[in-house]
Amino acid sequence: MNKQLAEIFTAFLKLGLISFGGPVAHLSYFREEFVVRRRWLDDAVYADLVALCQFLPGPASTQMVFALGSRRAGFLGGLVATFCFTAPSALVMILFAFQIGRIGNPGDSGWLNGLKVAAVAVVAQAVWGMAAKLCTDRVRVTLALLAAIASLAWPGATGQVGVIIAGCVAGWYFYRHQITGFKSAEHADIRGHLWAAASLAVFFVLLLALPFIVARTGSTAVAMFDGFYRSGSLVFGGGHVILPLLRAEVVPRGWVSDDAFLAGYGAAQAIPGPLFTFAGYLGALMKPQPNGWAGAFWCLLAIFLPAVLLIAGALPFWERLRSFSAAQAALIGANAAVVGILLAALYNPVCIEGIKGVPHFILALAAFVALAFWKIQPWLVVVVMAAAGALLL
Repeated sequence: MNKQLAEIFTAFLKLGLISFGGPVAHLSYFREEFVVRRRWLDDAVYADLVALCQFLPGPASTQMVFALGSRRAGFLGGLVATFCFTAPSALVMILFAFQIGRIGNPGDSGWLNGLKVAAVAVVAQAVWGMAAKLCTDRVRVTLALLAAIASLAWPGATGQVGVIIAGCVAGWYFYRHQITGFKSAEHADIRGHLWAAASLAVFFVLLLALPFIVARTGSTAVAMFDGFYRSGSLVFGGGHVILPLLRAEVVPRGWVSDDAFLAGYGAAQAIPGPLFTFAGYLGALMKPQPNGWAGAFWCLLAIFLPAVLLIAGALPFWERLRSFSAAQAALIGANAAVVGILLAALYNPVCIEGIKGVPHFILALAAFVALAFWKIQPWLVVVVMAAAGALLL
């Protein structure tokens, strides 16, 4: 167990330092690290987990981190993975809050454009690799293309969930007679299911009870926790969706100024890791108590806790469900749909944000070749692209 925790610590800390590009790119980094390089799981199981995290509210990439860590070393492994992945960006955002008057907004700088170019290559490589493993016949290729079209036509979390549901139905229809004799690799664990049920119960109790406690006590600290917890509980569609929710919690109340809020949002685009660490920046800047380091940790706990409770509660039941033949057939279609969703995301927002002209495209193509054919480590490609962007873009 100690060896596994050490592996989790080093792997996710590295990813927390190099995972630029937002949640779609994060999923691509994870696949390269844990499916291709470390072989902790295969593409089919990885896509199953992606589908689960797309269904749940909260930051999908952070929930994937917990799922990957917990599969490797149990609940503690999930916590270690989550901490290591979020700590680097959280620390940067907190320090930025303390230095906001001295540091300029990163804006559209060359090195930031280089990081966006690197994200294009990382996501393209993930789509390429997953399509080769999960879209192996005409039906699955067709499902992936239809999923990509639907995702582009109906963007947002609702469209993604609908695409995955449609993929499940199509997979069940086309492959239900081809899946026979499947045996689950997972063993029944009553205690694990009880812990999962308890996690889901805590999630809903906090969601319902916190507003009541705020109304009864008038505590600013509880109100802060409630606002950030509710935002993390109810957001679908990735980290960017949470920004208007957080602004509605902190700016109208006068806890953080609008200028400071927008400056922090600009800085959050330029760092690796999950965008939800923006909560640490806001907590450090709060006018009421708690603020500073205490406020940062308080708000970070509030915004990430729902994601951890939900994935910890759903994962054991998901592992059991996917052992059934009918569910396996449905997941074949869901996996193809996930490939289509990533293909759509490669265009919007990854290429739209990252490719601004011929020089950007040339660098992205070079980065893709370096990743897919020269097998250069993603962190090195990220560093080189940032440097190239600073010089050329």
